[in-house]
Amino acid sequence: MSQPSAPSAQVTAAEISRIAGVTRATVSNWRRRHDDFPAPSGGTDSSPLYDLEEVRAWLASRGQHTAATPSGELRTTLRLRERPGAGASDLLLLVLAAARRPAHDLTGLHALSDADLVKQANDAAAEVADVVPDTEPVQFTDADTAVLRALLLCVRDESAQTALGVLAERELEDSAASGAYRTPAPLADLLARLIPGSVARVLDPACGSGTLLSAVAARGARELYGQDSLPVQARRTAVGLTLMAEEGVDVTVRTGDSLRADAFPDLTVDAVLCNPPYGGRDWGHDELAYDPRWAYGFPPRAESELAWVQHALAHLEPGGHAALLLPPATASRSSGRRIRAELIRSGALRAVAALPPGAAIPLHIGLQVWVLQRPEPTRPAYQTVLFIDTAGEPTAPGRGGSRAGAVDWARVTEQIVSAWTAYAEDPDGFEAQAGVARAVSVVDLLDEVVDVTPARQVRASQADMEPRQLADQAVVARDALTGAARSVALLAATELWDAAGDKARQWRSATVSDLTRGGALKVLRTAPASPRQADGEGHPETGVASRPTLTGDDIARGSGPTGRIEDAQAAEQAPEIAVGDVLVRGLIGGGGPVARVAGEDEAGVLLGPGVHLFRPDPARLDSWFLHGFLGSEANLAGASTGSSTLHLSPGRLRVPLLPLEEQRRYGEAFRHVAALREQARRTEELAEETARLVADGLTGGQLVPRKPETL
Repeated sequence: MSQPSAPSAQVTAAEISRIAGVTRATVSNWRRRHDDFPAPSGGTDSSPLYDLEEVRAWLASRGQHTAATPSGELRTTLRLRERPGAGASDLLLLVLAAARRPAHDLTGLHALSDADLVKQANDAAAEVADVVPDTEPVQFTDADTAVLRALLLCVRDESAQTALGVLAERELEDSAASGAYRTPAPLADLLARLIPGSVARVLDPACGSGTLLSAVAARGARELYGQDSLPVQARRTAVGLTLMAEEGVDVTVRTGDSLRADAFPDLTVDAVLCNPPYGGRDWGHDELAYDPRWAYGFPPRAESELAWVQHALAHLEPGGHAALLLPPATASRSSGRRIRAELIRSGALRAVAALPPGAAIPLHIGLQVWVLQRPEPTRPAYQTVLFIDTAGEPTAPGRGGSRAGAVDWARVTEQIVSAWTAYAEDPDGFEAQAGVARAVSVVDLLDEVVDVTPARQVRASQADMEPRQLADQAVVARDALTGAARSVALLAATELWDAAGDKARQWRSATVSDLTRGGALKVLRTAPASPRQADGEGHPETGVASRPTLTGDDIARGSGPTGRIEDAQAAEQAPEIAVGDVLVRGLIGGGGPVARVAGEDEAGVLLGPGVHLFRPDPARLDSWFLHGFLGSEANLAGASTGSSTLHLSPGRLRVPLLPLEEQRRYGEAFRHVAALREQARRTEELAEETARLVADGLTGGQLVPRKPETL
């Protein structure tokens, strides 16, 4: 009796578009227009799945052969890999092995039979297994042949770094539930720049994907040491660093828990960079009570972060520096007060910098960077600690909170690095930067709470400003406020409207769906970010440059684009904004404008998730006319669902059917209203800034109230 054939793999519409080399819209058209297009074989009505072999047969019958790039084919085969539990980590060593072979060898391997290919792949992975000792050996099977061939072609035709980037994307999806997230590349670069001078030997005891070590290697480090408790992360770091390492750079990566089983117990280095796990109570508190690393005090069970701080200091040469990314609670929890006091008293804690929310996961928290230095026996302890506060820098909240791509990294990095560099060169002569940076004496810090939260320490720097300097700032802010108020008054005094008569005007209207079917309007939207796009870092190893995107929060705040898209496929699928497009937030709530007409500043920017783009035919619809009616409260309420936050259904919005010339008159009135709103918002901000400066000056002693006779 013959065995039933194995079911074919299933693919999504997005994967069909990659296989065929067309857009998703084309696939949607095929589904609607061709009765013989394969019917869904699984999934749901909103996310159907199709039999892969049926799709390929249908494409071949129409002469539409695969146009997927090698990296695109690798992505598809990874998702379709049939072996239970198969991820991407076992392929990482094979990328390294393939990168060491010439192109003609990879061509020969690709042409082998399934059995020979599996044997050669296992042998090749075994040859480089010493890159990450103590990991389970790789064992490929016949079920892996499709993905093995796709990987070989990707390395041969694109690059090993591209293949590694594709595997990293898949791995991020697989490991998200484990809490393994990448350190954003701009943040890694910031930490690397906080290490003074040139360093040769660097350790990351919780190296994750190796981003921090990559950043410091780019700044000249020659010996890179890493350890991670997850074998998949250690393997990924070892392969990635080995691929990127220049000649003469040594890479050593080990697996294991650095606190419980330090793989480098006798190693001291020039610098330590680390983004350790946060909030863990099971870090080895009971079995490590007498560990010699606790030179500043035995960390309480709830203070695992202070265990990592002391682990980093123990691995430094005297005078060496460490930069750690830590949660803000580490700076103020009462249980860590004594250890913080010893770090300050000994001069080991040199600086604490607060980052804006969204800099790294967890995105809703403003994390902190601690800069430490192992004390030198012959040098007196430092008498001050530097505090830098960039937590108030603007960010753009995205799906589930602020996103790393929304942080103005250039500004944040400049503020932190410039303040730290000036302080490191002359701690005693450092001049406070009002509201940003301040050096605080050890005596002032060693109080009953030993709170090293930057906001608490920098806030006092207002008192360091000269009275005349603060008074001048208040005058500048007041003058700007007065000018803005005059502009509001002028706009408010201009009337571009008249009463309609005894009764409100009535008109025929059409839904956006009707206008779209008639060709007067196009409605575009960007798909929500996938897990690999939402980590905020992108994949620099693939050479993809990030693209700015306009978010719903940008519309609400009236700001320029603050979002970023790092993933190449996501960037290809996101529409580019054009002048005259009407942009409407998909989530309505929280205040601020709901709609915007795109101008020259937005042209070419990508459309962010959660924003609907309405592109009118200029011969039939005026953009500002459309903006006014699409953004009206009554229209939005009738086309939305929800209670406190409304979810917009764009096709249900209604637009009056008016001649183009009349639309333009309405458009001028709506443009005027938008300008009035924007100027009023700006005036409110200036009023708040002026009031803050005056109030701080009065309470800080730089300003005094005028006497009645001088008013």
